[in-house]
Amino acid sequence: MNHYDLHYPFEQTVPATGDIMQIGKGINWVRMPLPFALNHINLWMLDDDLNGDPALSIVDAGVAIDPIRQAWKKLWDEYGGKRPLARVLVTHMHPDHVGNAHWLIQQFSTTNAPARLWMSAADHLAAQLSCKETMGYGGESATRFFRAHGLKDETSLAKIEQRSGYYASMVPEVPRVYRRMLDGMDIRIGNRTWRCLTGYGHSPEHISLFDAENGILISGDMLLPRISTNISVINLEPESDPLGLYLDSLDRLTALPPETLVLPSHGYPFVGIQARVEQLKAHHQARLADVMQACKEAPKSAAELLPVLFKRELDLHQTTFAMGESIAHLNYLWHRGQLHRHQSHDGTWRFSQES
Repeated sequence: MNHYDLHYPFEQTVPATGDIMQIGKGINWVRMPLPFALNHINLWMLDDDLNGDPALSIVDAGVAIDPIRQAWKKLWDEYGGKRPLARVLVTHMHPDHVGNAHWLIQQFSTTNAPARLWMSAADHLAAQLSCKETMGYGGESATRFFRAHGLKDETSLAKIEQRSGYYASMVPEVPRVYRRMLDGMDIRIGNRTWRCLTGYGHSPEHISLFDAENGILISGDMLLPRISTNISVINLEPESDPLGLYLDSLDRLTALPPETLVLPSHGYPFVGIQARVEQLKAHHQARLADVMQACKEAPKSAAELLPVLFKRELDLHQTTFAMGESIAHLNYLWHRGQLHRHQSHDGTWRFSQES
């Protein structure tokens, strides 16, 4: 299968910031800016009810920055129709998804029936921990971890160490009280029933939402149409195999009907789950082959593989994610006995085909 097997029913039409675009009855597409190279996120406003009265629910919240908050206020003024917020469903713990959840609940809930955060237990806990110290991409522990995997540029390492509060700068607070979403749970929102589908590898316990009756999947970051989801090993779980978990999770999505409309967190809504899964699998298999070839020539650290896996110049933010991805591909091959790893005298982990 190739890229042209994907179909974009809305072509490249997108809602402007602070505006909405109706995807289906009771489903509105919201597009918000992000302060990264990945410059947008898709969020979803769903018709709901609260104690029998009309209300709105939101899937994912955006980063806690003023432009997004102003856009949310504009949306509520122009499209909310004075309807209160019933709940905030968050697919996973990354800042662009959970960052504004607490603020939205404060702004748009009713005092007698405050909205509840809905989230998986593992991602809710990870978000709470990350608010105290950034997990994975900043702080002293992350710096040691990246150094052990071959990142030696002292300027970059110093900047990473200084980012211990990076997560909290985008997620200042996560509601401590929440409603747990579990795999297979059905959630009735307005006139639709959404089934929770758990996916692994991108976050601890990512939840996608599937409306089987109408054939719609809110995929979060588990399935994106044009970029590959970041799959990283972080310092909290250094021997983990997130790539293996992610590929297994993709297999589960192929069981959904081929005509399913996918609403991703980044990019355009599309049809063609099976084609996109095959593309993503082929992408990772090609990267794994590149890693195997490089490690056949000489033992390699994750940092030494960055030019192999990423052909473009990387800024600091992208370098931390790229390091996590490089380690993920190495760990995948190591766990399957295709590579061996050794710690050299300077503490650097290198991987080779020879034991």
